[in-house]
Amino acid sequence: MDMLQNFHVHIFMNRSAEKLGIENEYYFQHDNDPKHTAGIVRLWVLYNTPHTLKTPPQSPDLNPIKHLWDHLDRRVRGHHITSKTTLKEILWKKTSSDVTKKLVHSIQKRLQEVIKNNGKHTTY
Repeated sequence: MDMLQNFHVHIFMNRSAEKLGIENEYYFQHDNDPKHTAGIVRLWVLYNTPHTLKTPPQSPDLNPIKHLWDHLDRRVRGHHITSKTTLKEILWKKTSSDVTKKLVHSIQKRLQEVIKNNGKHTTY
């Protein structure tokens, strides 16, 4: 990750956390994809996030971003997408900030469900 990417990711995460009202209280989560376990990424996460959530390699029920991608996919179905601009316009019109807030605030319940099911699949 170069300095410019580092700057943009850090600014974006901080702004998002601020909008969600969780500034320094959030847990950064990423899966065990090899790109995410590289030394430079681990160092960046260590110095730029307040907390890190360690998760098993295959745990989509713990990964809110997977649910956000599903939400976005459902929003564009049935639309004739002709350009990146059209795609962005449709997604912004069809997705409210409540969607991301709900996903972020559901993580505690997701964790409890995974623990209750001994790490096995949940209803999420």
